[in-house]
Amino acid sequence: MGKWIIEIVETSDGSNTLFSTKYNQAYHSIKDGAIQESLQKHILPAFKHHQKKDTLRILDICFGLGYNTFLTILHNIKSKHPKKIEFFSPELDGELIKNLKNFSYPKEFDEIKHIILEVSNNLFYEDEFHKIEVSCTDAREYIQNLNNIDIVYQDAFSSDVNYELWNMSYFHLISNLINTDGILTTYSIATNVRLTMSENGFMIYEIFVENGRKSTLAFKQRQDKYKFIDMELKKINNKNAKVLI
Repeated sequence: MGKWIIEIVETSDGSNTLFSTKYNQAYHSIKDGAIQESLQKHILPAFKHHQKKDTLRILDICFGLGYNTFLTILHNIKSKHPKKIEFFSPELDGELIKNLKNFSYPKEFDEIKHIILEVSNNLFYEDEFHKIEVSCTDAREYIQNLNNIDIVYQDAFSSDVNYELWNMSYFHLISNLINTDGILTTYSIATNVRLTMSENGFMIYEIFVENGRKSTLAFKQRQDKYKFIDMELKKINNKNAKVLI
């Protein structure tokens, strides 16, 4: 299906994902489920934070199977007051994008089959409420041309195997492009990842999703709704905590 794909894997919520031979990891948590991981760790926290905004600019790192973007659209069109949303997403595996039209998505996605087809064929889609731009390029190069981002779905493969999308120089770029009232969502709860974000001006918070697992939210401004993680204290208490250089 893509350059570095070995097999389709069914996740716990019945939705399918893929396993990457390049990174030796699945695209989604098998235990959490592809749908639930996207909703609980990314979309719902981001939309709760920006519930009063009518327009949003979202950076989806990286596009992969598109669950984050496609589920965001489904969530948006089902709301009483849909927002106007622009999506920007880099993806190294162009072959994967070309074959998305053939992927076995959950039944919930039937409503947006035309969107999946357009993205798969043209790397682009636009309607009254949504605009999607996918770029088959290195994320670090792509994001240098972006600004005024409200939401970052930080959903790259883990820092163990995809180090370049979790280190200091990467989060410096993210810090520059995200708005002051923006939100970064990620599944990663690794201390070194959180510390690297903190060193780039982000305040780190922790949430528990429905299955009891933890997730990370990062902001430029202090928040009152979530559990604050004091990274300065973490550095004092954990001498092994180092930024990802």
